[in-house]
Amino acid sequence: MAVKLSSKGEQSVVKGHPWVFSNSIVKLNDSARTGDLAIIFSKNKNKVIGIGLYDAKSPIRIKIIHNAETKADINADFFHQKIKSAFEKRSELLQSNSNSYRLLFGENDGFPGLIADVYSSVLVVKLYSEIWLPYLESILNSLKQVSKVETVVIRLSRNIQNSKNHNLEDGKVIYGTLENEVVEFIEYGVKFSANVIKGHKTGYFLDHRHNRKRVGELSNNKTVLDVFSYAGGFSVHALANGATEVTSMDISKQALELAIENGKLNDYSGIHKTIAGDAFSEMKNLIKRGKRFDIVVIDPPSFAKQRSEVNLAKKKYAQLAELGEKLTAKKGLLVLASCSSRVLAQSFFDLNNRVLNEQSRLFETVLKTQHDVDHPISFPEGAYLKCGYYRFLE
Repeated sequence: MAVKLSSKGEQSVVKGHPWVFSNSIVKLNDSARTGDLAIIFSKNKNKVIGIGLYDAKSPIRIKIIHNAETKADINADFFHQKIKSAFEKRSELLQSNSNSYRLLFGENDGFPGLIADVYSSVLVVKLYSEIWLPYLESILNSLKQVSKVETVVIRLSRNIQNSKNHNLEDGKVIYGTLENEVVEFIEYGVKFSANVIKGHKTGYFLDHRHNRKRVGELSNNKTVLDVFSYAGGFSVHALANGATEVTSMDISKQALELAIENGKLNDYSGIHKTIAGDAFSEMKNLIKRGKRFDIVVIDPPSFAKQRSEVNLAKKKYAQLAELGEKLTAKKGLLVLASCSSRVLAQSFFDLNNRVLNEQSRLFETVLKTQHDVDHPISFPEGAYLKCGYYRFLE
């Protein structure tokens, strides 16, 4: 179907942005249905400026899959070439001692609303939009072929689970077999597991892989506090690298049990403790008790899912930086992370600097990092992850 956009919408597509909001659409077929191909024409010259998939249920009404004036046949081969290209971008990572990686990172790999993660020989595909239903079979075949996995699991976002437009089932094995819903995999030589059937997202968070490796390498003979630890990513790397004592903190007891189990997949001699509870309260309790750690890692969930939540999110990040400073030992390291895409990296790093400068101790910013190589960035909102390393000088 042919689509015409407002000047602002057109400009956004020409610049390569993958989202077209409903209020940018000037002209559209009345019969448009979710999953239909949307051919976007320029306002004046009637040139094709992009091709997208129409999503009737989303404020992002068209999700762009081809940003160009060149012609493209949107067929199985089109998607297959995109998947091959995405796989090639990950080749450097696959040469390390890791067999887990994100093969498709949504919009950033040209698949808006679709994620594909590999855990050893298991591929987990998560759908966030119904636009992919008409193309799913050929995409799954290409993913299997390119990644050479033995098993494929489909995961569905809540809105798709509640839809009657398909007969897919969340957590269903759609190719191969799975003896256990918990799959073991390796991340830079450290063993982990992910519940690919019932776990959060696709079962694990792969985006912090390189930060976990780095924290692990710094943890030998150190005490470590891992706040919002979930399944113990930072904790397990620290233990595997010779930390003397690691404390995993999370509100979910179930997540902490996973962290303990993940730790046990590796050889370590340190002590692994857990604290179940609200991070803000539990950190204050540790401060009252005079506890200090050589390394403190604070990696909270997203605090700003909507623009209206950004100011509150910043207040929470400021609180966490302050609490983290009080829990970091003399000459210790504080690692502060954010996965809120609406809080921009510069804003997050500026905020951390301001809060830490208000404390009585001198510190230096050692490092600022963003995504690992399997989370490439192709548009501003795609860059959600940022992480700052702050070393105290006294």
